[in-house]
Amino acid sequence: MANQKTIIISNRLPVSIKKEDGVLNYQPSAGGLATGLGTIYKSGDNIWLGWPGLFSSSPEEQNSISTELAKESMRPVFLTEEDVQLYYEGFSNSTIWPLFHYFTQYAEYLDQHWESYKSVNQKFCDAVLEYANDGDIIWVHDYQLMLLPEMIRKKLPNASIGYFHHIPFPSYEIFRLLPWRKEVLSGLLGADMIGYHTYDDMRHFLSAVSRIIGEDHELGHLKHDDRIVTVDALPMGIDYDKYANAALSEETQKEIKSFSGSVTTEQLMLSIDRLDYSKGIPERIVAFDKFLEAYPEFQGKVSLILLVVPSRDNVEHYVHLKEELDLLVGRINGKYGMLAWTPVFYFYRALPFHKLSALYSMADVALVTPLRDGMNLVCKEYIASRLDQTGVLILSEMAGSAKELSEALIVNPNDQNSMVEAMHQALTMNKDEQISRNTAMQSKLKRYNINRWVEVFMDRLDYTKKSQKELQEKHLNAKSKAIVLKEYREADKRLILLDYDGTLQPFTAKPENAFPDEELLTIFEKLTSDPKNHVVVISGRDRHALQKWLGGFHTEFVAEHGVWCKEHGHDWEMTDTINQSWKEEIVPILELYVDRTPGSLIEHKDYSVVWHFRKAEAGLGDLRARELISNLQYLTSNMDIHIMEGNKVIEIKAAGINKGRAASKWLNKDDYGFIFAIGDDSTDEDTFKAMPPSAHTIKVGHGVSAARYNIKSVARVRELLSEFAGIQKEVEA
Repeated sequence: MANQKTIIISNRLPVSIKKEDGVLNYQPSAGGLATGLGTIYKSGDNIWLGWPGLFSSSPEEQNSISTELAKESMRPVFLTEEDVQLYYEGFSNSTIWPLFHYFTQYAEYLDQHWESYKSVNQKFCDAVLEYANDGDIIWVHDYQLMLLPEMIRKKLPNASIGYFHHIPFPSYEIFRLLPWRKEVLSGLLGADMIGYHTYDDMRHFLSAVSRIIGEDHELGHLKHDDRIVTVDALPMGIDYDKYANAALSEETQKEIKSFSGSVTTEQLMLSIDRLDYSKGIPERIVAFDKFLEAYPEFQGKVSLILLVVPSRDNVEHYVHLKEELDLLVGRINGKYGMLAWTPVFYFYRALPFHKLSALYSMADVALVTPLRDGMNLVCKEYIASRLDQTGVLILSEMAGSAKELSEALIVNPNDQNSMVEAMHQALTMNKDEQISRNTAMQSKLKRYNINRWVEVFMDRLDYTKKSQKELQEKHLNAKSKAIVLKEYREADKRLILLDYDGTLQPFTAKPENAFPDEELLTIFEKLTSDPKNHVVVISGRDRHALQKWLGGFHTEFVAEHGVWCKEHGHDWEMTDTINQSWKEEIVPILELYVDRTPGSLIEHKDYSVVWHFRKAEAGLGDLRARELISNLQYLTSNMDIHIMEGNKVIEIKAAGINKGRAASKWLNKDDYGFIFAIGDDSTDEDTFKAMPPSAHTIKVGHGVSAARYNIKSVARVRELLSEFAGIQKEVEA
């Protein structure tokens, strides 16, 4: 698309604006995200949209800010103090932040916070719509804007929308505590591509979608609102060269000399964190205290540089945390300190970039031990800064970066003993081992840097949009539907093959409750009363149910996937003599799985057995199904039976029997001018494959299929059949 733009959206713009003596000062952000996305938003007509961090009620000042930011390809979303108080400090940081970091005791669930969160997300949406066209690429970032993808999707249905979640996504058991959980998931599913730092976060999100929205995935691909949505784990990188080059710079070398004059300890341990309860700072200090107690020979020889960057220090939990840190540092320095040695050098402030680079270069050990963290880039910055490959990284297994940096000393931050032993191992590790570990980590960080992360995300978004397009091309749209209807009306002889469950009738928790409703009976009456139509219901249902429900019409049947056939005016006939001795071995196995899977049940048919797990707990049913299929394939390798997977069912029947074979019987009966077959699951693929090239075959739902077309739902199937039957009804857009 020639005029396609890319729009980056985050809560904050990559710039800080401060008013000093009535003058606006603009300070660009030095963050990794701003660096990585710089190549995108500064190109062509692309923009970055977000809050500039300044409250401005004056229209003149807002115009001035907008004009200045436009020069840097940025567009502001102006928020009020109330917005920031309720939406940002409220819902984002007093509900989502603690909940998603597993600090459920701190989470607040206030309606006014939620209403503000919705309102501000809508403000962002309105701002996007001022600049975006349908078909543009839109990349939304982080938990403050989880409703935004769906809001944009409703207005720009053809946009390529990506979303990246920079903090952890909690397990279902935690996420379900959120009163607005379904709305949040729906908001995220407005995106085409959803990224997380780790597979665990991705897995938790998919589990929540399955349990709350009721949509399962296949290898990270969801079907939502007639679209494919891709969910993937893409750990964020850093600007590796920036940190490696900084370590060599003259400014950093000056800072190293300055620090060295003040700190004379033989070895240094470094801790850098924003003030937050998720970072595990008190636990780190306590572990250092225990280390000095357990290994007194290190007293006077090692110091901890504790840098804490102020954050939300007007919030009660953070005030208490700051007080606790002050107390712990004072206690450890009072307990061990000497005139010539300070155990903990404590800084409560942000430091300029080159001072940080100096600390990274000087520290023999980096302590990065959060209780929970989405990624944590400090550890990556430390490794990138180690030009001689020495130094040891102690890294919490609760940080997303632990999945990549496996050569670090990985610890459980709640296990004080393991923390103490890791400190001892780090301080006594020989240089060769340090170099070996760091060389491996540096190689990963160089290759998968921030620019590569951006590239991979955009590639995955593009791939998803292409997959959606391919799916859309198979969709029974207005044009293809008109062709089907035209050929139907012009034909003198028509063969119509219809699956039942999931095609004509929605699935029910109990199979026996899926009897036809009044609408379906009306459709059947009209279809079967037309002498040009030869209607065959070809189903996995047992023959008794089909006969009871639809036997009163001029209809023919295939039951149990082809075991039984019935022509109009004739009795039921079995297609072959079938051996059922296998049931004696298989039924007890299925009964065991019923006992192990609450909500599942067995349906006995004449010549097959079905294990249903639609009512089983989401996730558990799928897990048991995979296990059951694996066991059955092993046990039945020498049996002449076939295992079929349907929609939340597994059916076992004699081999050689399938819907396609049965359908061939009717295909050979006459010379039809119009052949139509429709079904919803893998058992219907045999029918589609048996059809001639001229036939119109339709799969209900999405997924790879031999059918020519896809159709969205049972409701759409009925709409189409109603048009076949000449029934006037309002068709959904």
